[in-house]
Amino acid sequence: MNPADYDAWYATPRGRWIGNTEYALAMRGLAARPGSTLLDVGCGTGWFTRRAAADGLLATGLDRDPRALDFAHSHGGAACGWAEGDATALPFGDASFDHVMSIAALCFVEDEPRAVAEIVRVARRSFAIGWLNRASLLYRQKGRAGGSGTYRGARWHTAGELRAFFAGLPVRALRVRSAVFLPSGTALARRLEAAIPDALPWGGMLIVSGLKT
Repeated sequence: MNPADYDAWYATPRGRWIGNTEYALAMRGLAARPGSTLLDVGCGTGWFTRRAAADGLLATGLDRDPRALDFAHSHGGAACGWAEGDATALPFGDASFDHVMSIAALCFVEDEPRAVAEIVRVARRSFAIGWLNRASLLYRQKGRAGGSGTYRGARWHTAGELRAFFAGLPVRALRVRSAVFLPSGTALARRLEAAIPDALPWGGMLIVSGLKT
């Protein structure tokens, strides 16, 4: 899928709801205040990066795909910064950003534990990383047999597997939340989403957040 088509999905009613729901869940984990610096790892076309900048964060998006970054740069304006790079070798020094997030990007990275360690390394205060959830309705619909559409080739994890990625890293207050329990995005799905606790590990998106020690 070309970058313009991918980004346009977030302008559809379902895409906007899913994107906003995932973004809100990540922000609850980060507890970021306006004026703080934020790195979005695996930003793709920059939809989440732009959302963060609109909320007053000093946001930088990083991706390894130059086509996606070209789109991001042309649509992000002066409020965002952009960098080309690999999630497993982030081109930044230790504790370079107050907060670091990554949403549904590491599931396409070959060495996920290495990417997690890099995110923790460059974070100064907090991090929030989102993965696709194998124990979800979304997996049943889109993840089986190698995945379909934009999910093709993605890895799907359980909450226990994700916690293991953080073993031995300088983190505390690790928490797993989930969202997008009914990925249809219908009015009923949205009403139910508001009533389901995010501590239940069955949403299509699992976000692990924590603090840097």
